[in-house]
Amino acid sequence: MNLRSIVLAVSAALAATPAAAEISGGVVKIGVLTDMSGPYADNVGAGAVLAAKMAVEDFGGKVAGVPIEVVSADHQNKADIGLGIARRWYDTEGVDTITEVVSSAVALAVQQLSRDKNKVLLATGPGTPDLTGKACSPVGVHWAYDNYALANVATSPLVHRGLKSWYFLTADYSFGHALEAEATKVVVANGGQVLGSARAPLNTSDFSSYLLQAQASKAQVVGLANAGADMMNSLKQANEFGLTDGGQNIAALLVNLPDIHALGLNSAKGLIFADSFYWDLNDKTRAWSKRFMERFNGKAPGSLQAAVYGAVTHYLKAVEATKGDEGTVVAQQMRKTPINDFYTVNGSIREDGRVLRDIYLLQVKQPSESKYPWDYYKLLATVSGDKAFRSAKDGNCPLLTEK
Repeated sequence: MNLRSIVLAVSAALAATPAAAEISGGVVKIGVLTDMSGPYADNVGAGAVLAAKMAVEDFGGKVAGVPIEVVSADHQNKADIGLGIARRWYDTEGVDTITEVVSSAVALAVQQLSRDKNKVLLATGPGTPDLTGKACSPVGVHWAYDNYALANVATSPLVHRGLKSWYFLTADYSFGHALEAEATKVVVANGGQVLGSARAPLNTSDFSSYLLQAQASKAQVVGLANAGADMMNSLKQANEFGLTDGGQNIAALLVNLPDIHALGLNSAKGLIFADSFYWDLNDKTRAWSKRFMERFNGKAPGSLQAAVYGAVTHYLKAVEATKGDEGTVVAQQMRKTPINDFYTVNGSIREDGRVLRDIYLLQVKQPSESKYPWDYYKLLATVSGDKAFRSAKDGNCPLLTEK
């Protein structure tokens, strides 16, 4: 082969694989940073990792001509541990995007790091609205829900029914504080009043002293501004203390399907709450969920697990469209691409990173209403994203004022 032939052959080979040259490390690596062993493990954990892997498999295992890998780690709900893992992933292990990140404190820390490293953060599990407010990021996407939307959709109907006095039992860290704050705004805006709150450390096993304070307040509604094992334990103990028998109502502000499964319908029946997904909502949600259940010991997916699938899929579509993994470029492509899948219908991503999607008002069925395994909810109302979530203006995201 002469020199001219060699040059032409090399040029042709390079032209045939332009995508690989723009993907750092020749692989797109997705990190699922989650709670694998703590109070939120059933709501995310191994199920979130499975959802990410299903998204990769359904995408064909490759994007822009390179393979896709999924790695995972347990942040233990500690910001320093989560930040350390994320930094190692970005600096030495070639991770291109991090997803899930349940626990608001971890999410806020990782969002800032991701911005510094120009990596996309797909926050599906955390609740703090600050991710699209004062801590917003051009490479941050807040996918499933936030505390404002849950409080707005779940609290307003109760206040409108005349349940105007509230007392909160709150998880004592940024997530719980934000959930209580957003619910308080909704209660007050609708003519109600908040009589007080008690704050319990994460992973509390004995809620007796906090529930006695709630009981003594004589509030019509005791709002549980917590999640996971904390929500389940506080709800069980509230029933044991006779709060509902004494005329008080219990409103759980963040509920996931595995929580209801663990509680059982006898303990959870009648509970009204908001969520972003229910596996048995329609034919599309059922079809995906049954595939998930076949690989997850028959367990139906909760909203935060299904959200990982949607977020990862949308990210991969953006990587495919841009033929690269540069954070700001991929994030902008995600923002201008409509979202349509089993989890999010006619969704979009605002400039502040907030995914606008429907939020559902749901009620736990009575035991007699449940006809088959995991048949736990009935749909009361569907609230569109523009009405469920805080407006971009009210969020005060600096990205919007910098333009």
